[in-house]
Amino acid sequence: MEIYRGKRLTIEKRIIRLPNGLGEEKVIVHPSNAVAILPLDGDRCKLLKQFRYAVDREIVEAPAGTMEEGEDPLQTAHRELIEETGFGARTLIPRGSILTTPGFTDEKIFLFEGRDLYPSDEFSKDEDERIEVFDVATKELDRMIRDGIIVDAKTICLIHRCREG
Repeated sequence: MEIYRGKRLTIEKRIIRLPNGLGEEKVIVHPSNAVAILPLDGDRCKLLKQFRYAVDREIVEAPAGTMEEGEDPLQTAHRELIEETGFGARTLIPRGSILTTPGFTDEKIFLFEGRDLYPSDEFSKDEDERIEVFDVATKELDRMIRDGIIVDAKTICLIHRCREG
């Protein structure tokens, strides 16, 4: 049974069948799928400082965004990278996908490594976003994760996936 429908997600309550045959009521969140991009420029990358209302603080993360209806992940990655950073990438390398929190949501985030960056004149932040784009040396990323500067799970996964090549 659907209990909420919004612009980018629905929430449903459903009886699921457990392995022992009993039924249990679960709430499942169905957001739009998303992408995250690590834009690399030589030995540097572009990250964002962005205020996130759910945790009531600014966090450091990779550019990311939700897929619009009819878009494939590659199209979304191109669009979101420009919208959030003002840079495009001539090369976007797929680095797999992750399930964010499968205990209550089916959200999937497609991961991309962005190369051959170029400035774009299509830059336009959403009105509700407070984003600061900054460059960081890639050799600093492990320290930033270790020191708790980068705590965003998709960004941590993306950094490791890009490093694995």
